[in-house]
Amino acid sequence: MNSVQQEIDERSNLTNSNKFELLLFRLGADANGEHSELYGINVFKIREIVAMPEVTAVAGSAPHMLGVVNLRGQIISVMDLPGIVGVTPKTGLNIMLVTEFARTTQAFAVESVDEIVRLDWGQVLSAEGSTAGGMVTSIARLDGDVNNTRLAQVLDVETILRKMVPSEGKDVDPETIGPKLLLKPGTIILAADDSVVARSLIEQGLTAMGAPFVMTKSGKEAWERLQHIADGAKAEGIPVEDRVSLVLTDLEMPEMDGFTLTRLIKQDARFSKIPVVIHSSLSGKTNEDHVKGVGADAYVAKFVAEDLAETIRKVLHK
Repeated sequence: MNSVQQEIDERSNLTNSNKFELLLFRLGADANGEHSELYGINVFKIREIVAMPEVTAVAGSAPHMLGVVNLRGQIISVMDLPGIVGVTPKTGLNIMLVTEFARTTQAFAVESVDEIVRLDWGQVLSAEGSTAGGMVTSIARLDGDVNNTRLAQVLDVETILRKMVPSEGKDVDPETIGPKLLLKPGTIILAADDSVVARSLIEQGLTAMGAPFVMTKSGKEAWERLQHIADGAKAEGIPVEDRVSLVLTDLEMPEMDGFTLTRLIKQDARFSKIPVVIHSSLSGKTNEDHVKGVGADAYVAKFVAEDLAETIRKVLHK
């Protein structure tokens, strides 16, 4: 029992050191039957891993939507992840990954599961501009910054869900977003998210709120931008909060995660008056407790534009 609790505590404490755990799995080979690559999903998104059960096909389902299963009294949609990515499993769809993501539960069929690895976010580089069709947010260097390191592609579940279930992460409706956000003149919201889809939705939401913003693609980029803004404000002889009203950050990001970004901001006297809102698909009480632990002013689960707008308003008008 003590060893189980120790493992839970160690996993929870990863958020204090810019580390995370990645579940590695394989989907199959390319058109030539070669290169069965490694893929990964953050362990915090995995609810359980089970042998592939019998799936009930649903009439009129989208391509690569296998159907549904009844798991512990819950009806869960199952997606053919190899089909979505464009590879063919050599031995079939043998494993089902049940994930909790952005207030929803869904399952992905994969060929096999390899292992869970513990990584520093510094080992993960952005896949922005790759040919992955937006389905891969980053590339993890599993053995560190060494030649011929094993590489794993970290999947962008937000993009995959939006592709498979268009109602997930629907476009922002300016009519329901509420009144315009009144920021201090000359200030912006600094936002960070590594997902192309998430950035688009955040940009739509902030634009609908009438909020000027600067969008970055990682915690590291946001931190560097914030320091640059602070240097400019100092040169002008004004406090940095006269330039940045709020920081909005995702949690999972290459190079530096949102936990680390938040902690750096909250521990720096220059930024003590700037509120931080964490906006993440990592829902659940455990993650919300971690958010409070690093000093964030609020947490909001992805992605309901109206909830995000309401949270930002509450934080700014405390």
